[in-house]
Amino acid sequence: MTTLAQVRAAALALPEAAEDATAGTVSFVVRGRRFAVVTRDDVVQLRVGDDDVARVLAEQPTARRWTRGDHLLGAGVPLADLDGQQANHWVRRAWLARAPRRLADTLLAADAAEPGTVGDLPAAIGRPATRALAGAGITTLSDVARLADADLLALHGVGPRAVRILREALAAG
Repeated sequence: MTTLAQVRAAALALPEAAEDATAGTVSFVVRGRRFAVVTRDDVVQLRVGDDDVARVLAEQPTARRWTRGDHLLGAGVPLADLDGQQANHWVRRAWLARAPRRLADTLLAADAAEPGTVGDLPAAIGRPATRALAGAGITTLSDVARLADADLLALHGVGPRAVRILREALAAG
């Protein structure tokens, strides 16, 4: 079972994602374009393409097409019927469907980033932290220096060890 808090964490971990709560729903947007909505009745509505709608419907028996009139917007799934990994996957797919192409391409490139290959970030921070930082557009130690530890730790994949290594590299530099 997934919660609103888990959907929120997955959505807000994506570049330039923001939350907009109005009229009993919680929406997540990227550059003003809505990619996911959690309704009052705890259904997550995902703005995904036709192929992804078909996959959601095939994988989730309780999923429904999300339409406005005759126009297909995406798919809706009760939060209770998703586990955390599924929610993370589908929120990310919705973000990729709605984000501007350059921003989406940056995130996809970050998925392949290897430690020691992104700017001057130290290899010792590991693959998850390297990919999280690159996905957020943080590619140099000077980018890191502008952020508080709490901001770094808020990125999925960046833990206390990576922050310590980054701060040590800054101090040595």
